[in-house]
Amino acid sequence: MEVRIDKWLWCVRVFKTRSLATEECRAGKVKINGQETKASHTVKVGEVIEVHVEQLKRILLVKDILDRRVSAKIAVDFVEDQTPAEEIERLRMARKTNFEKRDRGVGRPTKRERRDIDEFKYK
Repeated sequence: MEVRIDKWLWCVRVFKTRSLATEECRAGKVKINGQETKASHTVKVGEVIEVHVEQLKRILLVKDILDRRVSAKIAVDFVEDQTPAEEIERLRMARKTNFEKRDRGVGRPTKRERRDIDEFKYK
């Protein structure tokens, strides 16, 4: 059975939609064995896939090929998550401290302030 990488990532629930998986492949956020890949790449058992999701760099090992989206309980049988614990902890800390506090009465941030906040948070 041959399955495209974007479809496989959607099937094992890495991405919410297949079109989002395709966009991330085009943006260069999906690598197979260290090389950027196209959405049309055929997945093979044993390949190591590196995916940037939000602020997290996930490392996944393909255990088996899947061509239909299945429940999360079943999906874990087809992929082995090899993401380092430090990476997951870094995301957890970022989420915990990722809120803005503005003094009361200051008002909404200006466009420039908002861009600075977004650059600080997401880059």
